[in-house]
Amino acid sequence: MSYLKLNAHEARRIYAIGDIHGRMDLLEKVARSIAADVEAHGGEGALVITLGDVVDRGPHSRAVLDFLSGPRPFAVPYVGLLGNHEQMLLGFLDQPRENSNWCKHGGHETLRSYGIATTQTMLGRGYDTAAETLSWAMPPHHLDYLKSLRLGVMTERFFFCHAGVKPGVALDEQRVEDLLWIREEFLNSAEDFGRYVVHGHTVVPAVDIRPNRINIDTGAYDSGQLTCLVVEDADMFLLTSPET
Repeated sequence: MSYLKLNAHEARRIYAIGDIHGRMDLLEKVARSIAADVEAHGGEGALVITLGDVVDRGPHSRAVLDFLSGPRPFAVPYVGLLGNHEQMLLGFLDQPRENSNWCKHGGHETLRSYGIATTQTMLGRGYDTAAETLSWAMPPHHLDYLKSLRLGVMTERFFFCHAGVKPGVALDEQRVEDLLWIREEFLNSAEDFGRYVVHGHTVVPAVDIRPNRINIDTGAYDSGQLTCLVVEDADMFLLTSPET
C-alpha cells in the first residue's frame, strides 16, 4: 500500500484539519487562520492535510467539496485524505441500494446540499433515483476530487490518516478498512506505531493527546469547533475555529 511520503523539506510545517463534516462556515475560518499563519511564518515546505470526512452531517457538503476541489483552496499546497464517509458516498453512487446506510449516517444532509429532496430516502426507498439525481447534480470536479483522496501521508516522524491503524501491523501493510473505520483496538493501544499518528474519525470533546497518537476530531458538525493541528518538525500546536 502506498502513501504520500514526504521528506523533512517537503513537510516543514503541516496544517492537519480534523473532520469537517459539511461545515463550510468553520472551514472558511480555519482557512483564514492558516493563511494568516503562513503569512507570519512563510509557506516554504508548508502543506495542508484534511483527515477525511469532509462531507455529511453538516449542511454545506456541496460547498465544502467545491472549495476543496478548487485549484488552490489554501495558501499552500493541499492533500485530502479519504474518510469512511467519502467511501460510503462513493459506494452509494455506485450501488445505492447496497450502500443505503450512507443516507442515515449523514448522507441525507449531503443530498439536501445538492438540492435533492430526501422524502423518499427517509422512508427507506427511492435510493436508485437519489443516486442518479446526485450523479447528475454533482459537478465532475467534485467526483474527481473524491476519487483522488489518499489513504495516508507519512513524514519522518508522523503518520496522518483518517481513523487510525491496526496495532501490530506495519504502516505500509495497513488495510483500507482499518485506516478508515478502526476505533477501540487502535484507541486503546499504547503501542509505538513507528510514527506518531495524527487522526480523526472518533469524536472527542477536546483534542485527545496520547504518547503515540493525537485525535483532532472535535465534532465540528455539532460542536461548532473545527480543529487544526500545526506540526513543525517534532513540535505541535493548535489553531482552532470556535463558532462565534
